[in-house]
Amino acid sequence: MPQEQHSVHTYDHHPEGFEINKVVDDGDYVFFGNERYLKSELVEAFGGTLNPGLAPPPKHNFANPAPLGLSAFALTTFVLSLINCEARGVTIPNIVIGLAYFYGGAAQLIAGMFEIAVGNTFGGVALSSYGGFWGSWAAINTKQFGIKAAFTSADGEFDQTSFEYAVGIFLVGWFIFTFFLMLMTLKSTVAFFLIFFFLSITFLLLAIADLKAGDRNVKKAGGVFGLLTAFAAWYNAYAGLANPQNSYLVPKAIPLPDLQAKHQTV
Repeated sequence: MPQEQHSVHTYDHHPEGFEINKVVDDGDYVFFGNERYLKSELVEAFGGTLNPGLAPPPKHNFANPAPLGLSAFALTTFVLSLINCEARGVTIPNIVIGLAYFYGGAAQLIAGMFEIAVGNTFGGVALSSYGGFWGSWAAINTKQFGIKAAFTSADGEFDQTSFEYAVGIFLVGWFIFTFFLMLMTLKSTVAFFLIFFFLSITFLLLAIADLKAGDRNVKKAGGVFGLLTAFAAWYNAYAGLANPQNSYLVPKAIPLPDLQAKHQTV
């Protein structure tokens, strides 16, 4: 039938009198109040768009910005995590500074702004904030900002312990922020939840490593979870890009179990 051919931006209306504040699943369609959407569109929408729940398609005619932000976050996290694992004996993280400024920082921030433009508050907050994280991490490790130099005493001796404690406090803040974002993904998909679950553990372990004055073993554990975070982010980016027209491998969204008791009124 002609009305079955819906684009991402189209919707139908439910018969008059339907409650506006209810979301109802009706076979191939989901009703948001009086508006009807193809369920397939909504399911695909929260697989790779950083939308943590069912939502109508965006009203603005923009491409999906989430894969850019997720890819920027994933690659920068991947490289730093390998260094935290001391892969090939590399322990100096300066190679990540360029990525942190331009890809993990600027590109991710731009993606976050476009998430806000398409009406995805969660995606906008997450991508913009982590873009800010990478920018601030790069600033900490850039000599010209003088952040490390502030931990140098009058006699020119660098206080490594105080610096690591300060970085640990910085990372504790990011752990708290990431943890409450994770709580907002408990009604989403497994792959989406895993990004923030792994990232929470990553920040926590790296914070502990610095607060223990550079504990190498804990830092390596943080690097391992950072790698898991990167792969989870790349997977979600792929889910946001892949479709039957461009790929033979299109990930299927697996929703998390509904932990909320369903009450039916008679």
